[in-house]
Amino acid sequence: MVDYETSLTERVGDAPAPVVPSHPDVAGWRAATESDIDGIWELRQAMGEVDHPNYLTARGAIAADFGYSHFHADRDSLVGVDVAGRIVAVGMVMFPPRQVSLVRSMPIGGVHPSLRGRGIGRQMLAWQLARAKQQLASSTKQLPGWILTYADERSPQNSALFEHAGLTLARYFLTLERALDAPVRVIEPAEGIRIEAYTADLSAAVHKTRDDAFMDHWASQPMSDENWNAFVGGKWFRPDLSFVAWAGDEVVGFVLSTANENVWASQGFTGSYIDLVGVLSGWRGRHIAQSLLAAQLAAGQALGHERVTLAVDSASPTGALGLYTGMGFVPTHRKMAYTLEF
Repeated sequence: MVDYETSLTERVGDAPAPVVPSHPDVAGWRAATESDIDGIWELRQAMGEVDHPNYLTARGAIAADFGYSHFHADRDSLVGVDVAGRIVAVGMVMFPPRQVSLVRSMPIGGVHPSLRGRGIGRQMLAWQLARAKQQLASSTKQLPGWILTYADERSPQNSALFEHAGLTLARYFLTLERALDAPVRVIEPAEGIRIEAYTADLSAAVHKTRDDAFMDHWASQPMSDENWNAFVGGKWFRPDLSFVAWAGDEVVGFVLSTANENVWASQGFTGSYIDLVGVLSGWRGRHIAQSLLAAQLAAGQALGHERVTLAVDSASPTGALGLYTGMGFVPTHRKMAYTLEF
């Protein structure tokens, strides 16, 4: 039993400085800088084309990471370069703020597919875990502390790597798709609820509702203003595929979507991605989520899109999986969450 009456600093204990890897196939190691954004993006594209070709990291997402005040590239990142100066390995360790019920340190990164199987990833992960422990140890909060990372089932080498390092498989997330050549049934919410298009002036209100609605979601914490603004202000965010549910003058639900046209060729279809769906706990059971989803699907059809994609916690207590499958979504891929808990 973990004693959360003690601080994370006490529970994590000694957190020595990460050891910089040393490998014959990597010419050098250094902290990343903003000038590396393109190189990291090119590496992430190469990794994604092998590990999960249906979704590829957008350059803007990497650039956003470097803009967050809680990310300190000189301490929270490491890149490995080859003799030509090309980035062939990257490790970043994100430490999101606004820690209400959980403190998370989140390693992301990987190794170029041409250099896998040589032990580089194991060294990189060891560096990331050491940095993650430092981040958790810096918190005096009396809250659970997790190192949290994800692996796609189509890249089993990552799961093996995490398990070898002592992380535990904690959760399954399913990718679901819904073809838009099938009719979309109009669903009306309960009396007194109205569905309207998302507009930029609603950003703050929807942000608050998102944070409140997601507090009972596994591993979720409130989003910082920086993270939120990077999302709704991002290149791929689609207000025309995003909707809000109102009860009087209160936002009680939302569906927020993106559409990255750069991945349409690799994923094999045109369409949008539903990033966030939420309804305040006191307003669930009134067909609000179904109405929001129906509006999003109909909007995608009107644009001529072929499919809509989203991801869902397979064990969500909100019944989200049944909601989506009941509206025609079918599972296509699976992602696993791994944790090391303190």
